[in-house]
Amino acid sequence: MVVKEQKLKAYLSRTESVAYRHLVKKLTVETLWIYVLSLLSEGPLYGYEFPSRIEERFGFRPNKITCYVVLYRLNQEGLIKEEKKTQSNEGPMRKYYQITEKGRKELAYAGSFLNTVADIIRSS
Repeated sequence: MVVKEQKLKAYLSRTESVAYRHLVKKLTVETLWIYVLSLLSEGPLYGYEFPSRIEERFGFRPNKITCYVVLYRLNQEGLIKEEKKTQSNEGPMRKYYQITEKGRKELAYAGSFLNTVADIIRSS
């Protein structure tokens, strides 16, 4: 997994053409929901963790507000659910997010779609 993550970061750092930068933006920030569901498929997280976890895992850092908008929409759509809990008796309440079964299915569909598109492009 580490090798794939390093390879992805290398692709993200390329800035040779406007077309390539546009592709990177479309497949990162504008499809943030895929990255959010991918992280949640590994376990629950609270909202503040997403920007740094996405940066660590996928090599780009989305805006916190953008993450919260995506979390809100995913929750409204039933792809994730939230649970309010505290870390300790004295800590603040935090919303932890978990992927739902519907969210797992959508993540699998998205992965299959992206693989199919990549296969078609490679075979051209």
